[in-house]
Formats: sequence, structure tokens, C-alpha cells
Amino acid sequence: MPRRQLVGIIGALALGAFLMILNETVLTVALPSIMADYGVSAAAGQWLTTGFLLTMAVVIPTTGFLLQRFPMRALFVFALGSFLAGTLLAIVAPVFGVLLAARVLQAVGTAIVMPLLMSTTLTLVPLRHRGTVMGLNSIVIAVGPAIGPTVSGIVVNSLSWHWIFVGMTPLAVLILVLGIVFIKIPSATRRVPLDVPSVVLSVLAFGGLVYAISIFGDVLTEPVLPLAGAAIGLVSLAAFVARQIGLARTGGELLNLQPFANRTFSLSVAMIMIAMGTLLGTVVILPIFLQNGSGLSTLTIGMMLLPGGLVQVAVGPIFGRVFDRHGPRPVLIPGALMLALGQWLFTTIHPDTALGLIVAFHTVFCIGLAMLMTGLLSAALSDVPQRLYGHGSAIFNTAQQLGGAIGTTIFVTVMSTVALGRTDGGAPLVDGLFEGAHIAFLVGGVLATIAVVCSLFVTRAPQRH
Repeated sequence: MPRRQLVGIIGALALGAFLMILNETVLTVALPSIMADYGVSAAAGQWLTTGFLLTMAVVIPTTGFLLQRFPMRALFVFALGSFLAGTLLAIVAPVFGVLLAARVLQAVGTAIVMPLLMSTTLTLVPLRHRGTVMGLNSIVIAVGPAIGPTVSGIVVNSLSWHWIFVGMTPLAVLILVLGIVFIKIPSATRRVPLDVPSVVLSVLAFGGLVYAISIFGDVLTEPVLPLAGAAIGLVSLAAFVARQIGLARTGGELLNLQPFANRTFSLSVAMIMIAMGTLLGTVVILPIFLQNGSGLSTLTIGMMLLPGGLVQVAVGPIFGRVFDRHGPRPVLIPGALMLALGQWLFTTIHPDTALGLIVAFHTVFCIGLAMLMTGLLSAALSDVPQRLYGHGSAIFNTAQQLGGAIGTTIFVTVMSTVALGRTDGGAPLVDGLFEGAHIAFLVGGVLATIAVVCSLFVTRAPQRH
């Protein structure tokens, strides 16, 4: 394949994925304005995030089947078309329900593009350059959520939340045209049957778990829905796994679980869940306690998070080249250590901490995140057979979404619970929020330390050409 065409294909997929992942967190700062415009409660407004995550959790497990059944070009056009339709609908949404439907359409496209990017990179990029390209791809996953609140804060402060979607529209059209121009390669598709019971179990399993996780903070006051959702999700997940193992003998499975037989893949899945959990948990609670506790504006907080995102853009490709030359361990082990260091540094924050120190702590955390994302994206499927790339990508991306949802819930629930207890005892709100954040980051530090242990057991795959 000509180098120009390969660059065009990976570029179109990576740019599409970046725009969609950016969109995943871009409403965090805009949510109060949206709630005011539509006259909805915070619980209702949160469904713009919960609905997005639920849709992702339901669609991603089916992408292993989709990547086998349909050509790359058709999947790309459908994914970008779905995202674009959702974006246009969000601009003109007359009521909150229509805006929620628009977010669901956007999530469908996002769920398809991420596994498509990973699978295509592993299939088309030569092994000697794979780490470098995956380093660039890691920017998509890590930087998008990091700068989403920054972009949102700038737009909402200057214009209105509608302009977030207005700005995305021409970019989505441009990326769609780019993909149509360059993605012209034959795809080895095959007519595999769609196992409908597996789809139903997948919806109940992953949808139930993500829903339960997203509302788990209410378990002490309203336990029925979180516990029921978790029970349905876990029982359905067990049934789903059992059915996939049985169907794998005849090739009729929706999601092949064979990649879990590889230790590096399993460890990478565990580490990506921790990385995404600490990333999204940190991105969500930093603005809460800095805005409500320290009284900083959304724009100031957004600008504070920006250096960490820019550092990831700069160092991702560098760590990718290190991976290409020396394998995963020189990237993953220091990355996990820096991720953990960043979380432990965050535990020292108090109301009088200088803003420059907070920026420095966040930058340390982001460098570790960049190293992990680069190494994990490259290592996870490096020793998995090519025929299972689609299924491995689907598993990996499902784990990312679950990890992000779990991490966000843990961080927010811990901070809110501790802050509520302190303020009920007569402490000022600022003290309660910072103490809650301290405990949340302690949990993050423990999780990140577990990732350090996992990184010690990741090995380099045998060279295959």
C-alpha cells in the first residue's frame, strides 16, 4: 500500500476518533447552561453523559462482529454519518429529549470508530512502525477527554453551548470526506451469522453494569435501582460469557474471548481500566472542588488542565518510538509509576496549594498517562492472532468505557460522601470538598499502584512480520 494512502487512512480514523472522544467530555462544563435552558434537574441533565456511556457499552461489544461482516469504508461512513447526524440534531434540539437522542446517535458512531482505528492500525501498519503510530493514536484517547472541558469552557464563556456542536459540524464533514477519499482498500469480510440472544445478553450485561455504576452514588439513599441494575448486569454477563465460549466452537460467537488467554492482553485490559478510571475521575472532580471550593472560574480551570493535554501531544509519538525499539516494559513501567506518582501528589492538595503546583501535579499524571496509553495500545493485541484483532479491539474498548465509568463513580461518590459528612458536622464547604478529594485521590493512588504491579509482568511479543 502506498505510504500516502496509509497515512490518509490512519489520519482519517484518528481525527474522527479524536473529535468523538473530545465530544465525550465536552459537555461537563456546559451542563449547567443546558439544564437552565431546558429547565431540567441535575439528575436529568446527567443522562447526557449516562446515555452516551450506556450506548457505547451496548454497541462496542458488537464491533467484533461488525468488523468481520462489513468493509472498513462502509463502517467508517456509517460511524461518521451517525455522529454528524447526532451533532446536527443537537444544534437544533427543541427539547431535552431530542438532545439526549442526539447524544445517543453520536455515541453509536464513537463506539464503532475506536475499535476500527485500533484494528486497522494493527492490520495495515508494519510492525517496526506500529509503536510510533499507536503513540499518535494514544493522543486521541488521552488528550480528548483532557482538553474537552477546556474547549467547552472557552466556548460557553464566549458564546453558548450550541456552538460546541456548531464547531464540530464542519470538522466532522471534513473528516468524512477525507475517509471517503483515502479508504479504498479491499476488506476480507465474511458472512458471519448474528447471534441475537448474544446481542440481547450483551445489552443487558454491559448496559446494566454501566447504568448501575453511573447511579451507584445513590445506593445509600435509593438502593433498589443501582443494586437491581448491578444484579441484572452481572447475571447477564455470566450468561453472555458462557454463551460466547460455547458458540466459539462453531464460529458463531458475537465476541470471541480467546484474547484473554494471552497474559499481556489481560494485564493490558486491567491497566487500561485503571488508566481511564483515574483519568476521567480526575478530570471530573478537579473542576468540582476547584470551582466550588476555591472559587475559580471554569475558564481558569480549563486552562489549568491544558498543559497536561499539550504535554501528551508532544510525548506520545516519542514514547511510541521507544516502544518500537525496546518493547513495552521501558514505556509501561515508568508510565505506571508516573501515573501513580501523579495520583499520590494530588493527595497533598489543600485550599492554599499554589495553582502552579496543581498544574505540575496534573502534568506529571498526564506524562504517565501518555506512556501507558502508548504502551498499552501497542502491547495489548501484539501477541493476539490477526483474525482476532476485531474482537480484541472490542474487548479493549469495552474495558476502557467500563473503567472510565467506574473511576468517575468512585471519585465523585467518595468526594461527595466525605464532603457531605464534613459539612453536616459544621465544617466549611471548601474544607469538605478538599478532604473528599484527598480521599478520592488516595483511592486513585492505590489503583494506580496496582497498575505498577501489573506492568512488571507485561512481556514483549515474539517478532512477527
